[in-house]
Amino acid sequence: MLYFDCFSGASGDMILGALIDAGVPLDDVRRALGTLAIDADAVWTERVTRTGISATKFCVRGEDANLDHSHDEADVQWHAHAHATAHTHGRGQAHTHEHHHPSAHKDGVHAHRTLAEIARLIDGSALSASGKARAQRLFLRLGDVEAGIHGVPIDRVHLHEVGALDSIVDIVGAVYALEALGVDRIVASPLNVGSGTVRSAHGLYPVPAPATLQLLAGVPIYAGAQTAELVTPTGALLVTDYATAFGPLPRMRVERVGYGAGSRDFSDSPNVLRVVIGELLTDSPAATGAAPADAAADAAAAPTRVAVIEAEIDDMSPQIFGVLMDRLLAQGALDVFYTPVQMKKNRPGTLLTVIAPPDARPRLSSLIFRETTTIGIRYRESDRECLERETVVVHTAVGDIPLKVARRNGEILNVAPEFDDCVRAATASGRPVKDVQALAVRAFFDRTEGA
Repeated sequence: MLYFDCFSGASGDMILGALIDAGVPLDDVRRALGTLAIDADAVWTERVTRTGISATKFCVRGEDANLDHSHDEADVQWHAHAHATAHTHGRGQAHTHEHHHPSAHKDGVHAHRTLAEIARLIDGSALSASGKARAQRLFLRLGDVEAGIHGVPIDRVHLHEVGALDSIVDIVGAVYALEALGVDRIVASPLNVGSGTVRSAHGLYPVPAPATLQLLAGVPIYAGAQTAELVTPTGALLVTDYATAFGPLPRMRVERVGYGAGSRDFSDSPNVLRVVIGELLTDSPAATGAAPADAAADAAAAPTRVAVIEAEIDDMSPQIFGVLMDRLLAQGALDVFYTPVQMKKNRPGTLLTVIAPPDARPRLSSLIFRETTTIGIRYRESDRECLERETVVVHTAVGDIPLKVARRNGEILNVAPEFDDCVRAATASGRPVKDVQALAVRAFFDRTEGA
């Protein structure tokens, strides 16, 4: 289990710095970035102190106008990749938004990118197929939020701030690091958003900025004492996408702790994000804010409440259904599926079903109305019970393969290799995918029986 302790907010570079501080090797992050890193010196870390706490600061070099591999030292401004007033670049700006980065362009114009351009950059990374899909889904969610705020179609959105290469590096790097850690569950504290105002490309906004606030919908937040922007769009995007619950630190056996630093060093509080990694104790209250009826019961097996949202649709282009699923998942849906149904006047139609946390229902309902032709939806709350899950990496003759392992009361019930990783290993080794899957499962049980 991993716990995001956001007592001083969260930004993309703070998250990645904390994950590296907790043990993810920087060289592995560099390799995962692929062509995004440009060269070996494009990203680095620094050891800093924030109000007495030693922390890792993740840094990114500025980009040039052509985004190629040949950087002219005279044209590229080097800067610690910092965010917000609490995480500024040291340029003397009192209220600097996360994505108002110093430009590396000769004409001082910052990079403005469409979602399609960002998707091509992510494709140049060395993430796994599932990691690339998640990173692109994160930006799709961000684009959807920006489109709603500015009142423009999503295909016309230019992410002129969070579309900067260093912010893309933050997100791609964090996706890799969380995948590499293989934690089976992520919980976060309520987020301290700070207070005051923030200047972005669009003007002076109150803290939290509109995009940040929209990304934090349904999540517990509060305004701390610092007059600063403490949660940035990339921070809000990553924490809300990965955390499945929000609340106090649950009962756990701590194994590792990491601190990721912002740029500013406040005099009265450490400007860091803390991650705590360890084993969730089985007698811990379910990390949903509510204790199970029997505290001694298996926390992972305790039923949780979900919202079930449904709508029948018989007059919409099939092409839209694919986009709809992506956007619903990006906005926090736990599952989305379609069922063929017979509707009025003997028309074939499609039943849309969305499973989501109850607090996500209002925004997902709004998304359904906006993106589909339906004029009505229905919803209900239902109990859901899940097995305990974790990701285990096994060593095989064709390389390391992650597997999803599901248990109930300690008994292993399901073991499933990650399909995309099996395909990659099968392609590299020239073996059938089914053979690689069998190798991974055999390696898991050999290790389990030998333990």
